[in-house]
Amino acid sequence: MSELLSVIVPVYNTKAYLGKCVQSICNQTYENLEIILVDDGSTDGSGIACDTLAATDNRIKVIHKENGGPSSARNVGIRAARGKYIGFVDSDDYIEPMMYERLYEVIHTYGVQMAQAGRDEINEQGEKLPDICACVQANSAVSSKDFVKELLMHRGDCSFCTKLLDASLLAGEEFPEGILNEDFYLLLKLLTKTEGIVLIPYVGYHVFYRIGSNTRTQDKNTFSRVFSDNVDNADYAAKVVEQYFPELKEEVIRFGFVQRIDYLLHVPIGKMNRENMQYRAIIRYLRKNKSKMLGNKLLSIKNKCYLLLFTLMPVWTRKIHATKMRISGNK
Repeated sequence: MSELLSVIVPVYNTKAYLGKCVQSICNQTYENLEIILVDDGSTDGSGIACDTLAATDNRIKVIHKENGGPSSARNVGIRAARGKYIGFVDSDDYIEPMMYERLYEVIHTYGVQMAQAGRDEINEQGEKLPDICACVQANSAVSSKDFVKELLMHRGDCSFCTKLLDASLLAGEEFPEGILNEDFYLLLKLLTKTEGIVLIPYVGYHVFYRIGSNTRTQDKNTFSRVFSDNVDNADYAAKVVEQYFPELKEEVIRFGFVQRIDYLLHVPIGKMNRENMQYRAIIRYLRKNKSKMLGNKLLSIKNKCYLLLFTLMPVWTRKIHATKMRISGNK
């Protein structure tokens, strides 16, 4: 464990959670770390908290910058990183003590450039939420094509926070700025540059599910741009698959339709109008590609029914779904 690992933590207005996050990184059994805290123009005292933490451990480096969003902060951290390997932790999450040791070990055992641990989600009441991604039962070497397939089938974990990467993979690469779900976009690019990834049976990363983060909201009338960006990511995935993984044609077609369903089930009814160009483009896409939708064996019957209804009467379908959610007690 002599090689340096760089752990990049973008920080923005998370003063209440930052100490627990950073302490969990300092407590790693893999000790040869540099911990890069990138204060992204915080206004709640998080920047001062970063400096205070740096005074307690000489492995911590702080970079202060103007606010530019999490991708911008990560990119600044990548450019500053000196490690042979790079990991990412969000500043309101925390990790288990052996996470980086175990990821480092399998990277060297299997001779790969990327490894991934399992994760879970904890809500503000301290309760564990249902798993989004199932953790493997044993070390699993997965080819890039098969991992892309899992992502397209909504079973894989696209988060960079659960991974340790060879820094050479990120050479010349950056997280796209100004969008959400940026991990998916960059991960697809990196999977075209490497042969695969090893998954380990260890839940090492804990996501703090906090209302108020970028993709979570209590206001049903707020439409997170993550749903728009997810549709754009689906179009990007189609281009990547066509060039690098043509065997996954049916999977990426399914992915494109499911991402559009997600958009249509969340877009406020008031935004389903002629002025919303992306909404109009999605409806045109459904109508133009109806035969692909009906012929795709990977789409569920439920998804096909939703797609057909949105094709025929999008506003009424959205209203019926909203009523159903209210009756069931969901947003």
